[in-house]
Amino acid sequence: MRVVVAEDLYLLRDGIVRLLESYGHQIVAATATGQETLTALIDTRPDVAVVDVRMPPTNTDEGLRAALDARRRIPGLPVLILSQHVEQLYARELLTDQTGGVGYLLKESVFDGDQFNDALQRVAAGGTALDPAVVAKLLARPTAASGLQRLTDRERSVLALMAEGLSNAAIANRLFLSESAISKYTTTTFDKLDISADDNANRRVLAVLAYLDQDSARRAR
Repeated sequence: MRVVVAEDLYLLRDGIVRLLESYGHQIVAATATGQETLTALIDTRPDVAVVDVRMPPTNTDEGLRAALDARRRIPGLPVLILSQHVEQLYARELLTDQTGGVGYLLKESVFDGDQFNDALQRVAAGGTALDPAVVAKLLARPTAASGLQRLTDRERSVLALMAEGLSNAAIANRLFLSESAISKYTTTTFDKLDISADDNANRRVLAVLAYLDQDSARRAR
């Protein structure tokens, strides 16, 4: 895959580049500032981008904002955020955008190259890769997780595929059902999770966050 790596620390940036090259990926750009990152994403249109949140010149959220800006110009551009920090406001905006794969991993939680490469490929394919710690901070409605117990097996299957980043049409193909049936299952899932229609929140993202939060908690036990 063609990859842009955006990381301001030289040693870490070089390490990520070498790691990805060892898995056969082509690094089309390696950037150190927010503006360089935006320019590289627009000019190279990579298969996926690995982006740090905090980059020069202010070292606040330039990397994440550059990724968001690039996705507005190139809808569906897959972005995997790799950071030491959870920037909640912009992370929500990234996850609310339903076009293209997205991921958000904390550097301290990436333990080996295979794990990182798997997450990168999942995002490049249009799926999601979310760190449990990120999910815990972004889960907007605590009541949603308890509603998971009320889901039917079919609703849970639909939600699991939704968490992989699949559209309703793709889920319908995977489960050999009509798209209208999937739409019905998603609606009943939202209702059971007590996620109401709200112009300021994406129901799909909130449902997936609830699912991933429960999944991560189950694996931790």
